[in-house]
Amino acid sequence: KEVLALKAEVLAGKTAEAAAKDAVGDLQRELRREEEEGEIRVRRGERLLREAKDECEALEGRVAKLRSELAGAANAEVGLQERYRALAGRAEVLQGEVVAFQQKEEAWAVERANWEEERAAFRAEQVRGEEERRMLHGMVMELKGNIRVFCRVRPVLPSELEDEEETISAQIAYPDSGTPYPTGQKEIVLSSTGAEREWDAGMGNKPRKEVWGFGFDRVFGPSSTQADLFKEISQLAQSCTDGYNVCIFAYGQTGSGKSWTMEGGSTEDTQGMIPRAVAQVFRVAEDLKDKGWSYTMEGQFLEIYNETITDLLTPAPGPGESAKKHEIHHHPVTHLTTVSDVRTPSITSPAEALTLLAAAQKRRRVASTGMNERSSRSHSVFTLRIRGVHSGGEQERVGTLNLVDLAGSERLGRMGREEKGERLKETQNINRSLSALGDVVAALGSGSGAHVPYRNSKLTYLLQNSLSGNSKTLMVLNLSPLAAHLNESLTSLRFATKVNNTTIGTAKKVQVQGTK
Repeated sequence: KEVLALKAEVLAGKTAEAAAKDAVGDLQRELRREEEEGEIRVRRGERLLREAKDECEALEGRVAKLRSELAGAANAEVGLQERYRALAGRAEVLQGEVVAFQQKEEAWAVERANWEEERAAFRAEQVRGEEERRMLHGMVMELKGNIRVFCRVRPVLPSELEDEEETISAQIAYPDSGTPYPTGQKEIVLSSTGAEREWDAGMGNKPRKEVWGFGFDRVFGPSSTQADLFKEISQLAQSCTDGYNVCIFAYGQTGSGKSWTMEGGSTEDTQGMIPRAVAQVFRVAEDLKDKGWSYTMEGQFLEIYNETITDLLTPAPGPGESAKKHEIHHHPVTHLTTVSDVRTPSITSPAEALTLLAAAQKRRRVASTGMNERSSRSHSVFTLRIRGVHSGGEQERVGTLNLVDLAGSERLGRMGREEKGERLKETQNINRSLSALGDVVAALGSGSGAHVPYRNSKLTYLLQNSLSGNSKTLMVLNLSPLAAHLNESLTSLRFATKVNNTTIGTAKKVQVQGTK
């Protein structure tokens, strides 16, 4: 038993020894592994140390650079501080100047406000003076009872500059053009030393120079615009809204600019008297709405061609259809003139009036003559009838605005051979109707009681109320600036003078029946 026990102890010792050897082996392996890892860590530490040294050296260089920059910045800061102090001083000076300027500006603003008040007062006074002048001038014209006459000389046209003979302008002077209207701008003087005035030059005498002077209510030179002319007739045009009959007609030889004066061009600046007058009437009607007035308007456009009245707003008759016959009627009380069987559409805006004007222009008869490439061969009469009713129902106004573009007069001797036939008949009828107009004016100038031959022409019969004192009437005499048209211009000027000196009486408001 002891031996077995010892054997067992020996076996256990061997087992313990083997286990101890295994443990020693494990420890040895662990120790070698740790030694290897230690060596790796040492090498890594050495590498990191080298990198750290390199970084330290770079940081030292950067620090040195930053110190240098900081030193430069400090020096710059010193300079900036000095500059700042200088700028601060300058700013204080400028601030003082700004305050001084603001004080001056405030003083200037007060002074400017005073100037504006004085200027506004002056303008208001000027407007009042102009209105008073126009009112007094209108009163003088009404008391005088004459047909007012404006004279307008057109400029030389570009097409006329190409013809050397046509380019020669007549000798026209405006002696009082430098004096403001209404004191001045009323005289026109024509002179000539042409061959027709040198009949005695062959006898050794100097060519005789003849001078003709004329005076009218207003004279417009070639540089005048459509707006200049309408400015003077705008008050007259709007009188129809007050219940008056108004007639404005253009007179002159063919090619003197009558159609341009009355109808004008396509742009706003070149619009003629017809579209401008219609627009003026609509503006006045709109302004009178605040005073309780409501207006309705209707228009008609007639043509007198070879003593026949044509409605330019009605389509032309078709093949085989006979033209309508139109009769003229004058109301004995209201003195309103109507024409039978014509179209009188309502007009609600100036644009509608322009549309009617364009439609009428397409139908109006024009032709080329020896004196004008596009000559109107008929008289045209645009009529705008205005009826105003007050909101109280106790007042009513009825007025008429007649805008007439007369056909141009033309001497038969100046017609070319190719213009015979239909052109000859047209010219004869035009001259006959204008001659009838002259007869009417002559009869009116003979005094009361004289027979006035209104019925000698459709034109004079249509304009009877405009010429007999029941209308405010203005004649716009149009003249050509060319020397070749001198004789025709003198004839027109003499006729216009006769018209201007003719007393027709003071225009009265239209009497509307059935109103209080």
